[in-house]
Amino acid sequence: MAKEFDVIEAGERDGRRRWIGLAVVLALLLIPAVSLLASRDPVAAPADVDPAPADPAAAEVTTRQVPAPIRSLTRIDAPPNNLTIAATAKGGEEVLPVVFPDGTRAEVRYPAELNIDELGSRPFQGMWVEGRHRQLIAPYGGEVEITRGGEPIRNYAPNVTLWPRQAGAYGQVLLFSFGSWRLAMYDRGQGLTFDQRVTAAENLKGDVTKEGYLVLSAGAGVRLAKPGEIERGEPVGPQLWFGGGAGNTVMLAPTPTCGKEFRPPGESEGRRQWADMACRGNVLVVASGPEEFREKAVKSIRVTLK
Repeated sequence: MAKEFDVIEAGERDGRRRWIGLAVVLALLLIPAVSLLASRDPVAAPADVDPAPADPAAAEVTTRQVPAPIRSLTRIDAPPNNLTIAATAKGGEEVLPVVFPDGTRAEVRYPAELNIDELGSRPFQGMWVEGRHRQLIAPYGGEVEITRGGEPIRNYAPNVTLWPRQAGAYGQVLLFSFGSWRLAMYDRGQGLTFDQRVTAAENLKGDVTKEGYLVLSAGAGVRLAKPGEIERGEPVGPQLWFGGGAGNTVMLAPTPTCGKEFRPPGESEGRRQWADMACRGNVLVVASGPEEFREKAVKSIRVTLK
């Protein structure tokens, strides 16, 4: 035991050993510190490489020329994708002027407690691209619901971009920009070919009214669904959706043949809430949300087409 303490308390020779040991410890401590500082040096970013087309149709030989992918379209903002216009109070009711996506103007009357105007409205429109049915939906969460802050696969027109398939959704998504409005067209079933996507991008047009409503029109190869048209049991003509997400929702669809049996549009039941529907004149009214709201909405909303 005495020898062990002698080593610790030795004289000059052992003092030099202590300095050597301290130098070794300091060296070991400095190595990771230098490595950490070196890791902070900027590293050159890899060159941007165009991703391979996510859809086989994009690789088809075509005589059409479209611009290269727009890299500047990376976005993380989420501007509102609905229109809120204050209604006018009249004798316990509220009156709201609206414009459907086909340009039809109407006046909506409803009990003030429903607060339909505060829900905000979004357009919905069915269409056929060279005979293949598709739906145009204004995403409730705006463009970020489609882009997720990422980059588009390609663009088919200055206002039309292609985005990857979303988890749990259908195929890839064409995102149309008309003023401040964003409309999504989900590919489904037999996907559109490259040329059909270009046809949709070049021939679907949108104008915004002075009130802020979106009115759509179509050219060669694209046909918009007319009021009252049905696809797979669901109305696909021009519609306005009020509200959405986890809140109350009301759908209004001009329907000249209203009275037939319809299946509630899929989006109205997508939140696992019951949907009530009724014909109010020549307009189909669908409501989802709490039972009291649904019943009052389908019984009391009145729409006068102009």
